[in-house]
Amino acid sequence: MKYYHSSPVLYEKGFSIIINDVAVPTEDSTLYYFDYDQRSQSVNMEFPHFHIFYEMMILLSPKAYHFVEGKRYDMVSNDIILLPPSVLHQSVYLPGPPSDRIVIGFMLPRQMIEQKPGYREILSIFDCATPILRFHREEQNRIFERLNEIINLQLTVHNPQIRDLMIHNKFIEFLFTLYSLRNQNHYVPNVEDTGIREKIYTITNYIHTHYSDDISLGSLADIFYISPYYLSHQFKDVTGYTVVQYIQLTRVKNAQYLLLNSKDKITKIAEQTGFSSFSQFNRVFRKFCGMSPSDYKNTSRQTSYAMTLASKEM
Repeated sequence: MKYYHSSPVLYEKGFSIIINDVAVPTEDSTLYYFDYDQRSQSVNMEFPHFHIFYEMMILLSPKAYHFVEGKRYDMVSNDIILLPPSVLHQSVYLPGPPSDRIVIGFMLPRQMIEQKPGYREILSIFDCATPILRFHREEQNRIFERLNEIINLQLTVHNPQIRDLMIHNKFIEFLFTLYSLRNQNHYVPNVEDTGIREKIYTITNYIHTHYSDDISLGSLADIFYISPYYLSHQFKDVTGYTVVQYIQLTRVKNAQYLLLNSKDKITKIAEQTGFSSFSQFNRVFRKFCGMSPSDYKNTSRQTSYAMTLASKEM
């Protein structure tokens, strides 16, 4: 583990910390996942997604983009993006060498947050209007010192129960440091209109927030004042999907979440996610997932949380 060449943070490709690797997290879960790795343009996320946990990414490489609810944010080395639960986001890395980054996902029990106002106050940094934090080197040193201390705990404390507790406490210090420096953030969001790609991402965000409605290529064209023909071609160029495929995939991904986190019957989930009938739901779900909704529900509960988190291409 060495200091990154352009950052005061310790970094080693492939290093990770996992605390409480549970199959299906609930609102009572406490868990952490630290992932020190790389992402390249070839594995850019094709699909905006959201999590039930808090997530942050520290970019170490020179530049990347991140779309949050349809809006593009430019990132440079040592920027930190903060993503609360259920916020749609998608990262885009540039051509060239893979981008080094650190991804941290975590959950704290809802009861803990509700009963201790201090946690709610610290976590308010995830609700700021601008999700990117950019600091000068002096502030970076303070922030990343806390993160480096977490790494040292992982490497030197051998009792797992004590180590996990110490990492939790140190991580709260890390969050508090971000909170205490929040007013020194000097990130300036993009203000220019950068073209059709941003328009398409705005439309994908609309799909993600209206997937249960009766939406189509024609209705989207009307809402966003764009011709159906032009929207169809540009949407496929930007996302790799047709509008219909994207709507279906959005519905399927939300159905996957409900299948694992809701007690509703599968027929009810089909209705909640915008499918016109159970037979359509079953057919489309099989097309994208290779199995029926009921089989997915049974088999996916055996998949670990860490693997689910690691599969997300931040």
